[in-house]
Formats: sequence, structure tokens, C-alpha cells
Amino acid sequence: MIDDLVQRLATGDHPVEAARPEKTVLALKECLDRGYLHIMFKDTETELGIQIDQPHSKLDADFGNRKGTIHVEGGVTLNYVRTRLIADIDLSTLEGTGRLVPVSEDEYKRMMAGVADSVR
Repeated sequence: MIDDLVQRLATGDHPVEAARPEKTVLALKECLDRGYLHIMFKDTETELGIQIDQPHSKLDADFGNRKGTIHVEGGVTLNYVRTRLIADIDLSTLEGTGRLVPVSEDEYKRMMAGVADSVR
């Protein structure tokens, strides 16, 4: 049985924002460069920190002019459920849409192993 919050966040796209440690493009870029990002699901006020899965994320946008959209994916465990967080963030607002996708233990390990490899 899947957790209620995970089920809710896995159903459709939800409004999200990238506002930690502050809601600026510079702070977002620094988080992306470190490979770790906080995403807030606004409708449930659920904030999740993810290790960015670089091979599945598309982070090429015009950060200097706050133009474009980034696509971020990463692994996170929420209420003991292994998931992939998928979000698209507009640089002009630092907001967008996101969802969770429950994954198997094996898929989660593969995803996180890839994250560790890309950080080295």
C-alpha cells in the first residue's frame, strides 16, 4: 500500500517552487552546481531535497537573463517510499510543475548510484 501523500503527489502535476535557501536565480544555480536542490510542492507545503540525477535533467537555460525552463529529476524517499521527483522550473519565476513517481528499490539504487558517479 502506497502512502497517501506520495499517492497525491504522484497523481498529475502540482505547482512547485525552488526557493531555498532563497528565491533567487543565483541561489538556484549554486544548488544545481552542488547537485542538490530543494523543491517545494506548494499545494501540500511539502519540501523535498533531491540529489540531482544529472543524466536525466536538462539544466541548460539562460540563468544570467532569467530565461528558459530547466527540467530536474532526482531521487528522494518520502514516508519510506522510494520515488523519482520530476520538476520543470521557469527561471523567470522559479516556479513550475512537478510530481513524484514511485520506483522500485532496484531502480532507486541504480538512480542514486548514477548520482554518486556524476558527483565524483
